[in-house]
Amino acid sequence: MADLSALAKEIVAGSVEVVDLTAPLHENTPILMLPEPMGQTARFKLEEISNYDDRGPAWYWNNFHTGEHTGTHFDAPIHWVTGKNLDDVSQVPAQRLVGPACVMDFTKEVEANPDFLLDVPHIKAWEEKNGAIPKNAWIMFRTGWSKYGEDAVKYANADANGPHTPGLTVAAAEHFATKTEILGMGVETVGTDAGGAFGFSTPFPCHALFLGNNKYGLTQLRNLDKLPTTGAIVIAAPLKIVKGSGSPCRVLALVSK
Repeated sequence: MADLSALAKEIVAGSVEVVDLTAPLHENTPILMLPEPMGQTARFKLEEISNYDDRGPAWYWNNFHTGEHTGTHFDAPIHWVTGKNLDDVSQVPAQRLVGPACVMDFTKEVEANPDFLLDVPHIKAWEEKNGAIPKNAWIMFRTGWSKYGEDAVKYANADANGPHTPGLTVAAAEHFATKTEILGMGVETVGTDAGGAFGFSTPFPCHALFLGNNKYGLTQLRNLDKLPTTGAIVIAAPLKIVKGSGSPCRVLALVSK
């Protein structure tokens, strides 16, 4: 039996650190912009209800308005047509929101080439060095891209040919989706797919293959540099939105010092 009381004591003592992998959510949080005339997600906006004033003398609170896929967020299977008959975000079992982290670090490659694509040989090489990817793991694709997270222009890195941001090849997405038992993948970019994924042989393969195979996406993560290659536990906490295709979420990692 797991000694949860010991874990709790280690968290309190600081020998197990709680690392926040979540980007701050505010009106300037970068969002995914789609070509017209496609529908667009809403930017995050706070609307003050009261602030210790005549509208409410002892309390401060707000309404907020945003899209499900704004900021650090969770992609549920129903988000994509391939998973349209699978779970919405409220139906995802809580047991499948928590799992071991496998950090795949390609910051150097992305620094040299923002269009870098993680491929199957990279996955095989990682496993040869670190062991097999465990069941119900979260793949954390570390690229360093979060350093642009407060600058929407640099974060999108777009030109006349579209965005230039890292992602996975179709083969890598298919490998993770069909040949492993992972929970899903977390990335530092605005979405799980590469910026140029609209032009792949399977367009947007992470969305199509992960979600179609009942796996999940976590996006716009921060602080992946604070995680070890293996050994951390990731906890994703989306809002339990009935019929929701996803949700902004707080993503935490437990890391042993």
